[in-house]
Amino acid sequence: MDTEERTANDPRCTQVTVMKVANIAFNMLIFIITLALCSVLHMLLRPYSQPRIISEAIVGFFLSNLPFLRKNFNDDANTALGYVAEFGMICHMFVIGLEIDPNIFVRIPIREAKVACTGLLITFLLSLFITPMLHLSYEPSIAFDVTVSLVLSGTASPLLTRIINDLKIGKSDIGRFLISTAVISDLISIIVLTLGYIVFDPLDDFAFRKVRDILLILAVLVIQTILAAKCIPFLMTWVDSHNPQGKLMKGPHLIVSIASLVFVCSLSPWIAHFNMMLSTFLAGIVMPRDGRLSKLLTGKVKYFFGLLFFPVFMVWVGFQVDFSEFESHNLFTWASIAFLFAIIVGGKVFGSIISGIMLGFHWQDSVAVGLLLGIKGHFHIFMVLLAEQRNISSSSNSSAIVLVCFLTFIYAPMVVKSIIKRARKRSPTQRMALQWLNPSNELRIVLCIHGLENIQSTINFMEISQGPEEPQMTVYVNDLIELTETVASTVARGEGVDAMTITDVGVIEMRENITNTIQAYVNDHCEGIDVQRTLTLCPMATMHHEICTLAEDMLVSLIILPFHKNQQPDGKFNANHLAFRSVNRKVLRYAPCSVGVLVDRGLGSNQLTGGTQCIKTAIIFIAGKDDREALAYAGRVARHSGVKLTVIRFVLDTSGSNTSSRITRSRANTVEYEEEMKEDDEYFAEFYDRHVATGHVAYMEKYLLNSGETYSTIKSLEGEYSLFIVGRGERVNSTLTAGMNDWEVCPELGPIGDILSAPDFSTTASVLIIQQHKLRGKLQGLHEEFSIM
Repeated sequence: MDTEERTANDPRCTQVTVMKVANIAFNMLIFIITLALCSVLHMLLRPYSQPRIISEAIVGFFLSNLPFLRKNFNDDANTALGYVAEFGMICHMFVIGLEIDPNIFVRIPIREAKVACTGLLITFLLSLFITPMLHLSYEPSIAFDVTVSLVLSGTASPLLTRIINDLKIGKSDIGRFLISTAVISDLISIIVLTLGYIVFDPLDDFAFRKVRDILLILAVLVIQTILAAKCIPFLMTWVDSHNPQGKLMKGPHLIVSIASLVFVCSLSPWIAHFNMMLSTFLAGIVMPRDGRLSKLLTGKVKYFFGLLFFPVFMVWVGFQVDFSEFESHNLFTWASIAFLFAIIVGGKVFGSIISGIMLGFHWQDSVAVGLLLGIKGHFHIFMVLLAEQRNISSSSNSSAIVLVCFLTFIYAPMVVKSIIKRARKRSPTQRMALQWLNPSNELRIVLCIHGLENIQSTINFMEISQGPEEPQMTVYVNDLIELTETVASTVARGEGVDAMTITDVGVIEMRENITNTIQAYVNDHCEGIDVQRTLTLCPMATMHHEICTLAEDMLVSLIILPFHKNQQPDGKFNANHLAFRSVNRKVLRYAPCSVGVLVDRGLGSNQLTGGTQCIKTAIIFIAGKDDREALAYAGRVARHSGVKLTVIRFVLDTSGSNTSSRITRSRANTVEYEEEMKEDDEYFAEFYDRHVATGHVAYMEKYLLNSGETYSTIKSLEGEYSLFIVGRGERVNSTLTAGMNDWEVCPELGPIGDILSAPDFSTTASVLIIQQHKLRGKLQGLHEEFSIM
């Protein structure tokens, strides 16, 4: 029997193989649990705006310091994890360098450079003065103290950029300023570290290198830089020319490109034994950022980092930082943590205040900038653990520095929240809604139409919406035309770069008829309306975006959308424009202003002028901001001589002893309900004094107990009015509409609008459903491009 057969039949070898497989399975299970726990904890911390690195650090530190896990996590797995961490940091440094614009060396942003240099210099000097007293290394070493001072002086620009973008201030002036300043600070600290590595050898107790070795490193770095800046762009251009956008990149081209990048980045470590992380960083800076390959690599690496590397890195950090060896009983350990944290925060804040005084910044902005520039990240933690691995620093001191790095990014969300709070006070939100429109300001409306069938209702809507003669009203009559293949074939380039002209005869005639009809009405019957014609020509999937962009560019307060069904002469609805239902829903969701949906069932049957007294209009007011917006629009309608307006207020009868009344009384104790009711009462009282008390508007109240009585009351109004104005239904704990959402046919109309527009309701009563502008996003209405500095 030969050796291979004996080995295969040996029970001990089989047992060893089984143990190895079990260890691999155990390690994989730990990584899966880590990823799952990171995601769960991040979801739990999301309401507190904590960055994902917080959850990754907590899970990594907790799991890796469990005694059971440490006991069963063998040395081979720990070594492999260290290789993964080192490889990940190499890719991390390459992406950092790739995202830095090399033009920063030519056109240095002066303000950002002043703040970065001042904060970095003061922090470095403080650290260089204090850290020798903390005895962070086994033996006193000036070179080590300088290295630690550089690490403490730097800023984790990728992490800070990630936090700023996640908290939605990346487009603001202070967000852009912070990102640029952090990049400059990171760049300076790493370049100084690189120069120190060239002169001193950290593998030989930071001894001076020989002149020959220094010249060799410099020569290889120069060659590497030339190759990265001159040769790699030619390769990338060639790859891009053979791999157009929209198609998968060819495998051989991808392999050759990556191999070339690896060769260039490995040149100085291979020949001159230079540090691989610093080498990839320097090569990434001079490589082109544009091109498909660069974007592909950056995107893939970032995705890999966010999904796998960062959680695994924190587990590795937890294994390196053994908290069982942390000298928590020693007061000097806690004093070291306090002093290190004070060095980072104090140096950055003091430097930002000094530079802020020179640049004319507000002191609060300078403090916020200094606090955020003190953030440390993965690179700084890796450098600390590298010192421990090479027996330069003790495990307890390394744990202390890692904890300090952890503390620097915990307070970041609170600082950003304070920035947003101050920005909101300085730049109040411009809520694009009728309720908040200053009476002295011009009213702007976008009136969307599908075709000639909407023209008469459009004219009558403009007529009743005029309000007072001063200021005048601007109406953008917007034709909604789907860009089909037939229409696209008739589109020709007009004058100008982006100008397009439709040559389809049917579309041209339709638009001319609409324009002539509207212009004839404006010339004959009114002088207070400025009508402008617009066109939305695009596929249905993006039509809502074009409508919202038009409204945002024109600063309108109200968008009016036609219902996706048209009423036929027999009273039934057709489905000619069924595809527009999705457009209406998306506009209601994403609109930058208030939105109204007009269900036309007779509003456009006759020409309405100031001399006619034919339109009996009712507004149903229950509660909530949408109803207040409908009331605001009704205030304009009330001034028209051809409209007889009645306000019908549905009031909840809480005097009864039924179940719904008891539930309502319990709901009324909530703060949100009380604030909503108070705002409703105040706004309605103002409307009552202005319109009802003066005799322009009729008023009635309906005391109801539940949603069933609401439905029956609405049905009893059938045939009495030609136009109903209602809110879509953004209400807080409204018992009068509870349960109605369960049987809505068209949820986009809201519960009341859905009843009024149903086929079994009056076929002669048009309905206008209004939704007030929704303030969206974590900034709660503050524009993302706010200015505060």
